[in-house]
Amino acid sequence: MKLNFIGDTTELAEGIKILEKELHFEQSTKGFPIYITNRAGSIEVNCEQDHGVIKYEEKIHFFRALGLWLENYQTMENFHLVEDPKFSMTGVMLDSSRNAVLTVNGIYSMLRKMAVMGLNVLMVYTEDTYEVKEYPYFGYMRGRYTEEELRNCDQYASKLGIEMIPCIQTLAHLTEALKWNYAAGIRDTADILLVDNPDTYTFIEHLIRASSSPFQSKRIHIGMDEAHQLGLGKYLEQNGYEERFNIMNRHLQKVVSITEKMNLKPMIWSDMYFRLGLKTGGYYDLDAVVPQEVMESIPDTQLVYWDYYHTDEEFYRTFIRKHQDLGSTPVFAGGVWIWNGISPNYGKALATTEAALTACKKEGVQEVFATMWGDNGAETPLTTSLPVLQYFAEHAYHEKVTKEQLEKRFYYCTGGNFSDFMILNKFDETPGVSKNNLHESNPSKFLLWQDPLIGLYDENIKGLELNSHYQNLISQLDTVQQQSSNEWSEMFAFYQQLAVVLSSKAELGIQIKHAYDNKEKGVLNQLVKQITLLRDNVNTLRKSHRTLWFNMYKAFGWEVLEIRYGGLIARLETTEYRLQEWLVGKVTRIEELEEERLPFEGPYPMPKVSLGRNIYRRIVTASNLT
Repeated sequence: MKLNFIGDTTELAEGIKILEKELHFEQSTKGFPIYITNRAGSIEVNCEQDHGVIKYEEKIHFFRALGLWLENYQTMENFHLVEDPKFSMTGVMLDSSRNAVLTVNGIYSMLRKMAVMGLNVLMVYTEDTYEVKEYPYFGYMRGRYTEEELRNCDQYASKLGIEMIPCIQTLAHLTEALKWNYAAGIRDTADILLVDNPDTYTFIEHLIRASSSPFQSKRIHIGMDEAHQLGLGKYLEQNGYEERFNIMNRHLQKVVSITEKMNLKPMIWSDMYFRLGLKTGGYYDLDAVVPQEVMESIPDTQLVYWDYYHTDEEFYRTFIRKHQDLGSTPVFAGGVWIWNGISPNYGKALATTEAALTACKKEGVQEVFATMWGDNGAETPLTTSLPVLQYFAEHAYHEKVTKEQLEKRFYYCTGGNFSDFMILNKFDETPGVSKNNLHESNPSKFLLWQDPLIGLYDENIKGLELNSHYQNLISQLDTVQQQSSNEWSEMFAFYQQLAVVLSSKAELGIQIKHAYDNKEKGVLNQLVKQITLLRDNVNTLRKSHRTLWFNMYKAFGWEVLEIRYGGLIARLETTEYRLQEWLVGKVTRIEELEEERLPFEGPYPMPKVSLGRNIYRRIVTASNLT
């Protein structure tokens, strides 16, 4: 479609050019005229028989409006739409620190979709995955971004009306950065910096300068969350025990002074102030009390209230007010729940987002963003986050979000069918799991990786017929894959192959144990043949996952997942070997199968409506995998 934009497009021209291919239009003086007006107020989009109109206040509002105009023009000759932005910032934080480092082109793609959605901030969470020239081992072999790469991303984002804000750590979550010998003198514990050491603040100054210099923004997220062992390592040896509130505040004041020197405005995760107010170290306890003297000594920084867990609107409202008691209305960070395993948990993400953003509107929170963590290896492709990002975006421009509106906008902004993406929710919302998977079970992960001879989760899934559950997903995903656009076909092909693997492997350990206990040699012979095919299917899954990875991420980090796949294939081969040895009488017992199967316990609570969840090393063995 040819469009002729009439009005002052000086600040929009480069962004319009970027989106021409994405939105399937081109600019021409002979195109359909759209009159553009930049003014304070709502987004306004309309079309009459011979012209269109777009009115907007901020640059990002124009690009959302452009998408809305094109979307509606496809089906209506005349329309008039008005949207009132509910937040001054509706952003995204993507994790590039858990093995998966999104490529520059991957960030560009994300920025284009964000622009059409109307999301105006992007943070790339980098613990050690950015270049700090003074410390060559910082981010070594981890896919760190160069200064030039980050600057290019920032300039690209700016053209689309999106602010990029550096997002780093300056206290904890620094295990990968501190593991090298250069950091021995500034390390309190394995992941926490040594407070009060002058060398620590030299180090932090270099981090802040390196992470902020590529960006035009004067804002910076300096972390400070989950420093559970603060002051209890080398600091304790050198200084004795000190109240951790004091250590935390003193450290924060020193780091903030560095940001002030660079004319930066910092924000921090707020949890440590609440954790230190409780003996249990919890964050979401409504009885947490921050002492008055601590409140008064908190430096000038924005607090970010992160909460991905609650589905009760009143809880969020109460906790927002607790933050306000500390001196200001917080920034709110919700979650897209792509970090639970190898598939997204849309039920949990949508339920928590609905409650949280409704509460934010009622309590006057003006800045919100959605976090896309990649815990335990970033097994789930980052692009699966898009339905939840769309939900955030629609909440940012409407009081209420309808299913019809969400699905329509998602299709236009991403080219994907919302209902197709929701099928991925069934990988973890299985029989035995509550609706919306609010207790965060991750059966697709533990059933994929668990050992077929040891089967730590076998007792948890007995009688649930999970092989059949995943078998049913194969045909659903085959249909989706065939009908998907090229952008999404590879992702759905990966999940279809995951369903193929799980339809055979989910109950494999149970089948082996039952046949062994009952001396059913004929059944075991058939299972040996099944395992041979399963090994091939796992290898096909590995290759499909590899294709997805290298299309999105830098190479570094894939080796972690490939080792997992290799370990699974090797253990399947050993399972064949062990069974065949018993079947031909070379051994009289298989030790792993002689053991009684117990329900998996810990470290998370196990409600009746959950099958459990865990990380890789706890899934594959009861021994020490380090």
